[in-house]
Amino acid sequence: MSIDPENAPGPVVRPYAMTGGRVRSRYELAIEALVFTTPVGEERSSELAMEQQTIAAMCRSVRSIAEIAAGLRVPLGVARVLVGDMADEGFVRVHKQPDRDDAQDLALLERVLSGLRKL
Repeated sequence: MSIDPENAPGPVVRPYAMTGGRVRSRYELAIEALVFTTPVGEERSSELAMEQQTIAAMCRSVRSIAEIAAGLRVPLGVARVLVGDMADEGFVRVHKQPDRDDAQDLALLERVLSGLRKL
């Protein structure tokens, strides 16, 4: 069964039930960290939970953690845990941006906020 990430329904259960109550991932995943599905994730996507299937489908094209959270309609913390779990299993790969100074982080946040306002 193929999941269409554009028309995926919102979560049926409380978001933190998807993560077993965990609110933190083993990884520090920035909202702009880029995620893409690996060949293993493509091959085994039918074995994954519904939310993970949606992430695998979304990340056939590179997506940020923020885009994944918005697509799943879950808090960023939940998206980070789900993506972290998938990265541990080799279903997705996360490309982290190099460390930046605070001025660049503020500029990034302002661009993200501006983009969200345009939506």
